[in-house]
Amino acid sequence: MIQLEGITKSFGSLQVLKGIDLEINSGEVVSIVGPSGAGKTTLLQIMGTLDDPDAGTVSIDGTNLSRMKQKELSAFRNKHIGFVFQFHQLLPEFTAIENIMIPAFIAGVSNREALTRASEILDFMGLKERASHKPNELSGGEKQRVAVARALINNPAVILADEPSGSLDSHNKEELHQLFFDLRNKFGQTFVIVTHDESLSKITDRTVHMIDGMIQY
Repeated sequence: MIQLEGITKSFGSLQVLKGIDLEINSGEVVSIVGPSGAGKTTLLQIMGTLDDPDAGTVSIDGTNLSRMKQKELSAFRNKHIGFVFQFHQLLPEFTAIENIMIPAFIAGVSNREALTRASEILDFMGLKERASHKPNELSGGEKQRVAVARALINNPAVILADEPSGSLDSHNKEELHQLFFDLRNKFGQTFVIVTHDESLSKITDRTVHMIDGMIQY
């Protein structure tokens, strides 16, 4: 479902990725682990079209993204890729449900359809009663679940998560980790997760180990 072939990336004289080949199957929950500086986040950003590789190709659902122009990439990213970051990045002036609906509006979805979809996701996550609350009225775990809901709103092919539980306490970490698998089971969702959390990497379907810009097999 996701294919990376020959991905390289340098920042100045520092080569961060040294020829990455990786395939992610539909419905997989895959963790990417490794020490700081291994290139994990850079790889995730290239996979999500947030950065361009120096060489190599990225394909998602059979679409070669390296041939797309920036406007096409932005539209593809909005509809096919969801992102979850370590910090929720919710907009403070909007309620939980409004934050979730924003990517749908960008995709041209009607207000009614976006509201219906956002409500369904919130209900599945047990946050229906928090829909009208703004981020400063939510707990850390609730904020991150709202961020996951926002990533899901356009029913993307894959959700890319960068240290999604890094700012949470142990209880909320466990709940968030379980949520990933619940979403996979419910919606057939694919997850690629960069993490330092061993408890998460141990339960994912597959763990990709990176060291010094290369995958260790």
